[in-house]
Amino acid sequence: MFASAMIAALFADMRPATFLVMLSLSLPVLAPPLSSASDDGKQSAGATAQSDFSADDFDWREMVPYLFVAAGLPGEEGVKALLENSSVLRAYIRNEVRSECGPDKNPCTAKRSSLSDEEVSKRIDEIVQEGILVRNKTAFVDYPLAHQPFPFSQIAAVKSEKHPDAYFMLSLADRSYSAAQVQAKYGVPYDTDIFQWYSVFKYRLDNRQYTSKAVFEIDPVDGAVIKIAISLKPKKSKNRH
Repeated sequence: MFASAMIAALFADMRPATFLVMLSLSLPVLAPPLSSASDDGKQSAGATAQSDFSADDFDWREMVPYLFVAAGLPGEEGVKALLENSSVLRAYIRNEVRSECGPDKNPCTAKRSSLSDEEVSKRIDEIVQEGILVRNKTAFVDYPLAHQPFPFSQIAAVKSEKHPDAYFMLSLADRSYSAAQVQAKYGVPYDTDIFQWYSVFKYRLDNRQYTSKAVFEIDPVDGAVIKIAISLKPKKSKNRH
């Protein structure tokens, strides 16, 4: 079985059955869309706006409290909580709206060109309602961030109904975010590994309530970060004391 390095590392502590379910859900999320090359060509030719959100603006640690909340919610509610609180998705939606108001396009009203927080949340609710899927009692949304330029090309949130675990994943749109930048931001990883053609950096936050792990999948040839995945597993009550 050809498994993603990131997925293998992220779910290494899972039961075998749970790992297989999550792997089957996550591989489509992490595989590059077949149409990405042609889409990128079309977008780069006509793209004039630049995103004001960079890959380094994302901090995986900021997602941990929302993962903890999501872990205690039913599947769809957990997925919605993750995406509504994702700075990446909120920035993407605002960037997408601004790009529709360029000088070569129909002029937009001030309200249209600058969405309120409530309007962004409403759009995310629509994304969840339109894209939510449930398989083997696991709810997930896999949403392409197709409008470029933007540092990420895909976002996914996963919440298991069987276990109080929650997951958040991102795919990078280009090769501009490096392993050196990751270490400059988060320090030396607590562990590293190599799977097939990829290497991974692993980071972890551990307290009495939960263990959260982040895995950065990196191309060892040029050091570019390709994907990021974050998991959170609550601890049982008896282990919190």
